[in-house]
Amino acid sequence: MNWQAVVSIYRFEMARFFRTLAQSFISPVISTSLYFVVFGTAIGSRIDQVEGVSYGAFIVPGLIMLSVMTQALSNASFGIYFPKFIGTIFELLSAPVNFLEIVLGYVGAAATKAMFIGVVILATSALFVDLQIAHPVAMILFMILTCISFSLFGFIIGIWAKNFEQLQLIPLLVVTPLVFLGGAFYSISMLPPAWQVITKFNPVVYLISGFRWSFFGVADVPIATSLLAIGGFTALCLGAIWWIFKTGWRIRQ
Repeated sequence: MNWQAVVSIYRFEMARFFRTLAQSFISPVISTSLYFVVFGTAIGSRIDQVEGVSYGAFIVPGLIMLSVMTQALSNASFGIYFPKFIGTIFELLSAPVNFLEIVLGYVGAAATKAMFIGVVILATSALFVDLQIAHPVAMILFMILTCISFSLFGFIIGIWAKNFEQLQLIPLLVVTPLVFLGGAFYSISMLPPAWQVITKFNPVVYLISGFRWSFFGVADVPIATSLLAIGGFTALCLGAIWWIFKTGWRIRQ
């Protein structure tokens, strides 16, 4: 394992993040505050509690997951797409590094950035509601797994995309709607029975449910199912990336 190559890629990607540090932190703080104003105040005044948890606190895990997923996707996809766009990816491919080292560098940096944003939103949320994390170790585990899995997914999107429009297509038109429809701001038990069944085909439901359980000890689906879902998604992404580098699909073309 060429750890020097991994660290070099990681540090290069993190340097880009720290150059816009103020923007990276201010944006999620403002967005989180607006969500609490709209959902926590407007809707929360009409919904007292959900599954024994105040509505303001109930939406915190969903807010964190929404930002973490989108940030991991966008950072990882842009990180690998930009070298393709300017042509420096061929220098990377000709260097003495294998695909695993490339993935560790780019995905590790994207996951770290998403973790930073998740912590910022968690701290911001604590200013609005009284938060008590029932299972802190599980909370950290779910956040790390989500950051890694969606960074891997974003890496695939960055290789697939042929232009900047395609780079934003899946995060905006697929992932964000799935998060909103995945119980980020409500419990799926509040839906009619037929819609509860349909919603369980949404993979994001299992991530948000498991993450919310780590806060309040309540979940829409079993925790084992949530872990199995995120583990399967991560394995699928790793398999896809292995195939991409083996065949050179969208890399050498």
